[in-house]
Amino acid sequence: MSASRLVGATIACLPGDGIGPEVMAVAQRALRALTPDLVLEDHLFGAAAIRATGKSLPEETLEACRAADAVLKAPIGDPEFDAADVRPEQGMLQLRAELDVYANLRPASLGSVDLLIVRELVGGLYFGASGVREDGTVFDTMEYHPSQVERVARRAFEAARARRGHLTSVDKANVLETSRMWRHVVREVAADYPDVEVEDMLVDNAAMQLASSPEQFDVIVSENMFGDILSDLAAAMTGGLGLAPSASLSDSGPGIFEPVHGSAPDIAGRGIANPAAMLRSTALMLDYGLARPNEARALESAVAVALRDAPTPDLGGSATTTGFGVAVISALAS
Repeated sequence: MSASRLVGATIACLPGDGIGPEVMAVAQRALRALTPDLVLEDHLFGAAAIRATGKSLPEETLEACRAADAVLKAPIGDPEFDAADVRPEQGMLQLRAELDVYANLRPASLGSVDLLIVRELVGGLYFGASGVREDGTVFDTMEYHPSQVERVARRAFEAARARRGHLTSVDKANVLETSRMWRHVVREVAADYPDVEVEDMLVDNAAMQLASSPEQFDVIVSENMFGDILSDLAAAMTGGLGLAPSASLSDSGPGIFEPVHGSAPDIAGRGIANPAAMLRSTALMLDYGLARPNEARALESAVAVALRDAPTPDLGGSATTTGFGVAVISALAS
């Protein structure tokens, strides 16, 4: 990304559903306080978009995301559409595919644990052929091309090189053909990174190791579904999904930055949602999406102060969503 794009950059903001608009509002207030030159534009997405347009990802929203410097997305989903023909989650998968954000970065840290999961995001089981046969059999297909594995592996190796130099590649090579190819390609890429120590680990063992001794991991790379499951486990072990951010990156064009947690419709409108994951995702956007590492660190530090001084009810405190945001802005000012 060129430096000229960083001044007055445009952010496509997708407020989403449930608690989404509440936590997005906190993130936008923090951005306006920290980086007033950014242009923040709201666009319909998810259940709100289905109600307004009949589509979870309207064409206007897609075009705005393509044209933006980064996409900041709040959680989507609504029980009303869980079994509908058009669902909010369909728009999410479509947006990922359209922007080709193939590398999903999920950091998790707490005490001695400091790891990064790099999850392949636009291939595998979630994007393979699926359907119902005449005899009632239902199928979902996991497919990968070697080029898809190579590019996400390189992202992971680069991340490991910039961290502690250790990469764990997770697969199920003792059962799955896709995993055997995955392991072969990762080993080929490893030859270009002699300074990075790499190990292969079966996904069931990886889950056990994450639960028992997560401090051993530096960077983990895995295919889409394995990464989905392992990253939620890592988040649960380092404070819960309410604190977990993510960044989804492509080789060109805007990335998508979003909290890991869902839309929590049961607490929507009550003013008690924890906006920490949304704010941490915003920090990842400043760092990875806009090349503003100083502002990213400032926001991360401010969130840490707010977590200490103004925790929300899910963390045993009494601060409101807005109150947490006020604490963040106060920390930024100081």
